[in-house]
Amino acid sequence: MEKKNTWATYTRKQIKECEEFCQGYLDFLSEAKTERECVEFMEARIQAAGYRPLEEYIAAGKRLRQGDKVYRVNMKKGIVLFNLGSDELENGMNILGAHIDSPRLDIKSNPLYEDGGFALLDTHYYGGIKKYQWVTLPLAIHGVFVRKDGTVVKVAIGEKPEDPVFFVSDLLIHLAQEQMTKSAATVVEGEALDVIVGNIPLHYGKAAKDGKEGKDGKDSAGKDAVKKGVLRLLKEQYGVEEEDFLSAELEVVPAGRAREAGFDRSMILSYGQDDRVCAYGSLEAMLAVREVQRTACCILVDKEEIGSVGATGMQSRFFENTVAELLALAGKPGDLALRRTLAHSTMLSSDVSSAFDPLYASAFDKKNVACLGGGMVLNKFTGARGKSGSNDANAEYLSHIRSIYEAEKVNFQMAELGKVDLGGGGTIAYIMALYGMNVIDSGVAVLSMHSPWEATSKADVYETMRGYQAFLKRAQRV
Repeated sequence: MEKKNTWATYTRKQIKECEEFCQGYLDFLSEAKTERECVEFMEARIQAAGYRPLEEYIAAGKRLRQGDKVYRVNMKKGIVLFNLGSDELENGMNILGAHIDSPRLDIKSNPLYEDGGFALLDTHYYGGIKKYQWVTLPLAIHGVFVRKDGTVVKVAIGEKPEDPVFFVSDLLIHLAQEQMTKSAATVVEGEALDVIVGNIPLHYGKAAKDGKEGKDGKDSAGKDAVKKGVLRLLKEQYGVEEEDFLSAELEVVPAGRAREAGFDRSMILSYGQDDRVCAYGSLEAMLAVREVQRTACCILVDKEEIGSVGATGMQSRFFENTVAELLALAGKPGDLALRRTLAHSTMLSSDVSSAFDPLYASAFDKKNVACLGGGMVLNKFTGARGKSGSNDANAEYLSHIRSIYEAEKVNFQMAELGKVDLGGGGTIAYIMALYGMNVIDSGVAVLSMHSPWEATSKADVYETMRGYQAFLKRAQRV
């Protein structure tokens, strides 16, 4: 079957709408590089659209009714929102689910040390990365220190033009003969991804005991003077001590804003598009729909890149517990009502798919791969090799989704992740399918997925948001 190029189908009006939507998306990518930043950014958008915290309804014992819009935040790293429809909740919801975590380097709990005249931060990489891609890049540090008294200090260093950036060094080519014989998996080891953060040693004189500088300012601070210099800067600028690293969450990400790519500006190049591209599209689709028949839901979660585990991952009971609260406030408490609501729901697991790369064509089945510019992607199944670990959507549900997109003139393409025996990947789809609901993976094709800078097509970003809107308005129980 021949694949359409979405750009070729657009009118001038649609091109303008696409460009406007993607400008907002570029800002989001640039401002929200961590889960916490995503939730903060999104909560502001949600509140401006009239959504109220679910906790307000719970505290007041206020009844939920058709048209009410509520949301709930999970530990500042996940968020779920609901637009109450005219149908009973037990008839099911239309759910969009995406994740807001991305591969990165995490700072360890006891990270700061000095070696060779440098101050460095020890890291532990998060998610699936090619480690060699993270050396010699300008890097930024985002996150929070939480002091012993509970005060939270936010940091985002490396994004403003006047900010310093950080980096991981690499061995110069002149001395790399042995390194160049290693496999790509080991050419840079995980323990070698330590971030260089300083080089000037701290100097002070005998009066340092009294908190004063020495007269000449040239007396050494002794052992680990460079590390001590960095600690002084952290104390002066952020009010944190070395011990505050013990209760910190700091993420090292590529520095710099998301950018338009190509002479024609048709693409977006940015860190973290897996899966913030689907999270942003899901949120904006949710905010765009007004009155709905079936309750519309959008859930954005953490930890997908490491198996959806933990209290903020999709495997936690956060979503299930929140729906139980929703049902109680709607006058339908009880486990049976909860089970019916979840089983009767329909879902798009909003996650990215691999895009065909002509430079690595042998990795793909060209008939069954997504292409940049081809529109929204539907993956009937994901998983690895023999569909291991996948959710495999049934044909009836896929037919229903097709009919919605044809009615709404949404350009979409069917795809698999790559050639059968080369590997694969998973999403949160199989977790939600455990409730007995119909789920299919859907999202945006990404080039260079899981690299520090990923590429998407503006047309796919916009078309996917349109597909999410159509789903929320039209999907039914199948």
